[in-house]
Amino acid sequence: MTAQSITARAVNLLSRREHSQAELRTKLRKAEFELDEINITIDKLAEADIQSDARFAENYLRYRSQRGFGSQKIRLELKERGVDSDTIDTAFKQADVDWFELAITVRNKRFGVQAPDNLKDRAKQQRFLQYRGFTHEQINESLNS
Repeated sequence: MTAQSITARAVNLLSRREHSQAELRTKLRKAEFELDEINITIDKLAEADIQSDARFAENYLRYRSQRGFGSQKIRLELKERGVDSDTIDTAFKQADVDWFELAITVRNKRFGVQAPDNLKDRAKQQRFLQYRGFTHEQINESLNS
């Protein structure tokens, strides 16, 4: 397989959606390209700003927060996708997301506006919001609003 075909495959993947370097590397390895060729290609694409982990992190953060997921879960998912901590921190600093308001919105959508009546309902709602990746403070705010 040639360098041209590996670049074409990588650009084809990136034309569909943003990918982190780690995701791109994994997909190209599955296509049985050599690791050295993959690394060279990814470096060239990053230099040309065709691939960007920062852009991937911004898009991923926006997408997942719009789907009702909290900051902790999104951070974990970005790390799992091979994005480094500095890039993740930068994306979160630039994001225009009110995590407290999002936690309230998610809770209200799932359970309604009324506060939980008893400890069992409160625990159920807390577990749901924890699963969604909200912090303890955000969960308490959403339950007390």
